[in-house]
Amino acid sequence: MSNSLKTVVLMASLMGLFLFLGQALGGENGLILAFMFSLLMNFGAYWFSSKIVLMSYHAREVTEAESPRLYGIVQRLAVQAQLPMPKVYILPGETANAFATGRNPEHAAVAATEGILSMLNDEELEGVIGHELAHVKHRDILISTVVATLAGTITFAARMAMYATIFTGGSRDRENSNPIGGIAMIILAPIAAMLIQLAVSRSREFAADEGGARISGHPLGLANALRKLEAGAVQTPMENAGTATAHMFIVNPLSGGGIAKLFSTHPPTDARIERLEQIALGGAR
Repeated sequence: MSNSLKTVVLMASLMGLFLFLGQALGGENGLILAFMFSLLMNFGAYWFSSKIVLMSYHAREVTEAESPRLYGIVQRLAVQAQLPMPKVYILPGETANAFATGRNPEHAAVAATEGILSMLNDEELEGVIGHELAHVKHRDILISTVVATLAGTITFAARMAMYATIFTGGSRDRENSNPIGGIAMIILAPIAAMLIQLAVSRSREFAADEGGARISGHPLGLANALRKLEAGAVQTPMENAGTATAHMFIVNPLSGGGIAKLFSTHPPTDARIERLEQIALGGAR
């Protein structure tokens, strides 16, 4: 199954979970209000999140004269990807990482840390920038916003239902309702929504790896970069990274093992490298 098809299936599953939760909990008017509230919040995030994220990481926009190496790579690969030239930013700090943001290709930005510029050679850096431009080309910011809207609404609706159950004892009109099933739905629905949201994020990372390899022409360069970035994230973690923005970076800036891997926004780096090596041999699995 292709990454695009996986994304469609996962998003359909999320919508199905949302509709099932609405049917199970009732209160359609309240659910509609919750959905509209969540949609409004995510609409605002879609339009303004890029500015907020860049400001939160103290990103500085640079020109070609200020950063000829990074700017030149972004400019060259944007032409190869048939994308408008995005704005280029540098984040302070020794941690090696990068991300792309922006509501569409016409309003995109690519940001790289000082650490990644000193760690990677040109071929590896081109692989990373290609990955980020693939996110822009695939409109992954829009996809993540839609998924966040649905997941956030499910969590909000389940929380409201929990409060209603606690303070009112549930709806007395629903005599045939199953209280145990209702409680299970309230608890499990947000967890299922979060897992689907993370699965969408992981699927889009695989797609960006493949797209980035083709844009840069250096699948092994990107594979080598991922090896270095993964090791660098352990040695020099990003101190100001937050869970809300971790999915944006090319490697997860947050550390964690064991069960935390289940809740990771990124696929295992070894799996990503293996796929890139397959691409270099002439095809992806």
